[in-house]
Order: sequence, then C-alpha cells, then structure tokens
Amino acid sequence: MSRHALTAEVIFDGEAMRRDVAVVIDGARIEKVVPVQSADAPIRDLGPGMLVPGFIDAQVNGGGGVLLNETPTLEGVRAIAAAHRRFGTTGLLPTVITDAQDVMEAAAGAVAEAIRFGVPGVLGIHIEGPFIDPARKGAHAEKFIRRPADKDIDWLCNLKCGRILLTLAPNCVTPEHIKRLAMAGVIVSLGHSGATAEVALAAIDAGARGFTHLFNAMSQLNGRAPGMVGAALTHPEAYCGVIADGAHVHPMALCAALNAKPQGRLFFVSDAMPSAASGPLAFSLQGRPVHVEEGRLLLADGTLAGSHITMADAVDYGRQVLGLKNEDALNMASRTPAAFLGLDQQLGRITSGYRATMVLLRSGGTNKTYKVLATWIDGQMTDGMI
Repeated sequence: MSRHALTAEVIFDGEAMRRDVAVVIDGARIEKVVPVQSADAPIRDLGPGMLVPGFIDAQVNGGGGVLLNETPTLEGVRAIAAAHRRFGTTGLLPTVITDAQDVMEAAAGAVAEAIRFGVPGVLGIHIEGPFIDPARKGAHAEKFIRRPADKDIDWLCNLKCGRILLTLAPNCVTPEHIKRLAMAGVIVSLGHSGATAEVALAAIDAGARGFTHLFNAMSQLNGRAPGMVGAALTHPEAYCGVIADGAHVHPMALCAALNAKPQGRLFFVSDAMPSAASGPLAFSLQGRPVHVEEGRLLLADGTLAGSHITMADAVDYGRQVLGLKNEDALNMASRTPAAFLGLDQQLGRITSGYRATMVLLRSGGTNKTYKVLATWIDGQMTDGMI
C-alpha cells in the first residue's frame, strides 16, 4: 500500500489523547505521528471518533458461532479471528482448552497454518490445559486432564505457531518443566489450580509469567492461606488476565486487584465462546450443552463455561463499571497484553516504528459505549463501516 496518513478527531497513542495530529503509514509500519499540517503524505480524515491501538486478546476460545476445540482447522481459526476483528480485536491467541491430544495438536497445526497464510490478527495460540488441577477444572473435561510427560514438554517446546501461551497448574507441573518451557520461549501462565501461594511463587521463580483469568478456578485469598490469588496480587512482576463481564468476577474484587497490582500488569481477556461476536447463544462444548442464563454461559450443572463478551465489551465495562479512565481501559486491552506476550515493541501503541494496527472507535447511546467503526492490521483496513 502506498505511503499515506490517517487523522481523526482524537488519536490515543498509548500514552496520551492527542488532537490535530496525523499518523503517517508506510507499508505495514507507522512512520511517524505529526501535526496534521506536517503530514507529507495524502491524508484521509476519519472524522469524529478516536483512533486507538488495536485490541489484543490472549484468550479466545471461539466467536461468531465457531469453537476452536470443535473446529481445529484453518477455516475455524480464520472465522474466529474475523468475528472478533469486527469488535476491535486486531490481535488474538485462539485458545484450545483441555482435550484429547489429537485435538490439541490439530489446533496448534491450524494456528501455524493461519500464520503461514497470513490470516489477519492471529498472533499465536493459547493452550489452556490439560496439565491442570482436577479440583479446579471449571468447565474443562476431567477425563482429559493429566500430568505432563517429557514428550509433552518436548512437543510444546518445539511448536512453531507464533506466540505460545500455556496455562498450567503449578501444583501439577514441576518447576523443572516450567523452567524448560520458559527457556524455550513458551509463555507460562498459572491457572486452574488449588496451589498454595508458596507453590505459585516457586512457579513464577521458575519462569512462569502470569496468571490466567484471575480469581476464577484458583485457590482464593484468605487470612492464613493467601492461595493463588494472594500470590498473583502481591508479586510485582506477575501479569494477570481478567474477565470483565460482570459474571466471572465481582466488580469490587476487580477494583481490589486494580489497587493491588502495579499499573501495566492487569489486562483484559474475553475468554470468549462461540456465542461472542454475534454468534448463536446455544452451542455444545465437547458434547455438553451450554446455555445462557442472566448473561452467563453455563453448563447443565451451573459451571461457568467461558463468556460471550468481546474486548470492546471489556473496555466499556472497565470505563462504566470499574470507573477506569479511558486511557487505562484502552491500555488494558492493548498495551498491557502486548507486553505480556512480549510484543510491546511492535503493538499496543501508535508511534514511530510500530505496526500500523489500529481501531477507530466512536461512543454513542445513553451509556456512551464504544462502537467499532474500522480496524487496520499492518497498514491494511481489514473491517470498516466508514
């Protein structure tokens, strides 16, 4: 694509809200952000709205009627990415949960193929399980949960499918295995575990980088046993993903986490299921029906089974319910997850040298919710209604 520039009413560059500036794009990268009158390239004025860094979702089980576990193919990955792009997610990790090994291998193969074919927005894969604690399995099928063997670690360490995020229970995987995974470049996140705080902290010392869906499916914080939650909240370097949908975590608990964690360590994930991003509300998870009840996705026994929000929904929840400033809510959907994934020198900001991956938002309605008007990935408009 030829060198050009974009401007909008407001541009959030990841640090400040800026007016009367233009983003000069050369190919897939941002060349510079300059005053409009200094933009030495053809300018497209996007009009009223806010141009922001694209949203990055590290936990996307499905969307638009597709579930990765049920459709672990290139077409399945493509459909999930396309569904969430319409809601501002320009980078995502399709997520496969605990399943038979052949399903998990097929999912990894599908993501590798998606990256090879350049499916817009696919950054890698999140493998959630199967090395988790049966006592904190959540919606994961217990029959597939197991301890890792050396061959499993070999397989994970040799995957070639972009960023690899692995959720495991630190009381079910040895520190030696965690260290080996981390040294191979696998991003290890702790979750689905009843581990003590001490065991969780030992896993962080071994190389684990953070915690998966904080507060959910993990040992809780109490006065004499801080648990996984206590370890997550007190370790200054640990990242924590949170599902901000009003169902998974009470807003007061999320506010406590925001107060406890240093800025830039808490980030939004959708944990989206097929119902998200305009998908049908009824679907099957490994042969088990999932139904919607008062905004929650539930198995027949009442267990939460993911969510049906998008990252745009999470940003709105952060602004409207948690009282976050626009800048902070937007960074929790872009800059912080980029840092968690080790992509913060490429994504999460609108500045010189970064990938031209952005979202145009406009607020409206009585609640001033954000509507996604357009997305760009690596300089190319991928979805747009402008």
